[in-house]
Amino acid sequence: MASDEYLRSVTIGKREPRNSTIHLALYNPDWPSHYSTLADQIRHALGEKVLLLEHVGSTSVPGLSAKPIIDMVLTVEDSANEPTYIPQLEEGGFVLRIREPEWFEHRLLKAPEISGNLHVFSEGCDEVKRMLIFRDWLREHEADRKLYEKTKQELAVKTWTSTQNYADAKSEVVQKILARALESAGFAASQDIP
Repeated sequence: MASDEYLRSVTIGKREPRNSTIHLALYNPDWPSHYSTLADQIRHALGEKVLLLEHVGSTSVPGLSAKPIIDMVLTVEDSANEPTYIPQLEEGGFVLRIREPEWFEHRLLKAPEISGNLHVFSEGCDEVKRMLIFRDWLREHEADRKLYEKTKQELAVKTWTSTQNYADAKSEVVQKILARALESAGFAASQDIP
């Protein structure tokens, strides 16, 4: 679980403690179009620097309740090389909020107008592959989608000091579901994914 000290160290700008429950909305069929709007903005800002751009997270899984925030994953050549993509995204209204050099050189930007998180990684990052495998598995396996939703609902009613603590609390069930998805695809959970 991410400590408050760690979260402070990777957050850019003021970090407000949450100290509340998590709002989960019923699945909204407009979420894919919200993603499309944001994806168009990102592609317009970055052009050919976009190596992969996908809708991920719970809002990308039909029928799954979610925090009403569109999660997106973007891969660029080198996510640590911020001057090659951050200024263009900032011109479009995106705001850099998290920089995690020790975790796959992850960057997180908040989207303008539509509530969204843009997760940026370098091309070929195994974490991106895991995110996509998890999303695709939930889209196709109702029992695991229901298990994940039940876990989220049970956790959402608790008071959390940060949204990241809520996300971390889901880790055990996420790892179990991901292990099934990886095994089905022929990979060990700890193995690099081609």
